[in-house]
Amino acid sequence: MKETLESKIRSVAVNIRRIRESKKYTQDYMAVKLAISQNAYSKIELGYTKITVERLFQIAQILDVDPVDLISLNDDTLLHVVNEI
Repeated sequence: MKETLESKIRSVAVNIRRIRESKKYTQDYMAVKLAISQNAYSKIELGYTKITVERLFQIAQILDVDPVDLISLNDDTLLHVVNEI
């Protein structure tokens, strides 16, 4: 079954949240680094806000991961990346 665009966007948001939590970063911390409000950042993690490629790269840089990891991780590879952190 093919993933819908909406489910892919949600998957990216979940990957961002899980990696952020594994690093023990708060949403406030991420928001400050991105120069946005905590509420705006929360919407990214909830998948309400569609992020640009630029924003994806910014988030990846803050989390110190490859941007591709944020897009392509599934549960198995996400656990591996989180364990490396």
